[in-house]
Amino acid sequence: MSTPDGLAAFGEALAARLPGTWNSTDSLNPAYQDRFLTLDTPWDAGHAGYVATNFPLAREVFLRRADGAHFLIFDRLRHPRQFLICALEPDLHHDAFYGVAEPNGIAISCDPPRAASQIARRLLPLYDEALLQVRRQAVRPVPRRAAPALAVGMVSMAWHPDGSVGAVTGVPEATAVLYAVGFQYSPYHQQYLLPASYGDRQQIARIQVASQRLARLGVGITMRPAHPLPKPSVLPVRPPAPVTSSVAR
Repeated sequence: MSTPDGLAAFGEALAARLPGTWNSTDSLNPAYQDRFLTLDTPWDAGHAGYVATNFPLAREVFLRRADGAHFLIFDRLRHPRQFLICALEPDLHHDAFYGVAEPNGIAISCDPPRAASQIARRLLPLYDEALLQVRRQAVRPVPRRAAPALAVGMVSMAWHPDGSVGAVTGVPEATAVLYAVGFQYSPYHQQYLLPASYGDRQQIARIQVASQRLARLGVGITMRPAHPLPKPSVLPVRPPAPVTSSVAR
């Protein structure tokens, strides 16, 4: 584990070597309750983000770039000659992050020139691309898919223009059936979605399985197309009652 002065000096040396204009601020947390991030959220779905949010950080360095880029550097446990670096989320509405992959952090050498090279090659390109995308989406958010109209005691489904299938329901038991056949809940779109990547045949087969399982629960399915589309070449067998309509587009 580095000393506080050692980590602070490392941060300053690193800031001087990174492309662009950076400044370094070190933070020492002698009290245990202060060793957990409370104001800054790691923009990281990998190892560095996990450590930053689940382990106490006795010391860390914040790197800031002139355009608002913000990174966190801290000790890598059991690796005394390495640090971990991860990006921190920009201060934007959460909708701006929809569909943007996190620029996951990396392990870096304790040698500033080598660390600067690692960051410039492996982290900054991903970060800059992700930052540009979220800033664009902060101005022009990704349109939300229109959710099907909710029908009492049923599962309402709809084909979306991009080929995915959306579903909503007020029946708690029906959600387990949707998950089992491949639907995933999207908080952004506020509905369950069956991806278009399955293709028409797989989607129809999965919806048919769902209709059979829901029928055993006394739950029907309503289906409407989002817009006229060619019918698939293979149609499903008529689902059992009480399903009220077919699933073909």
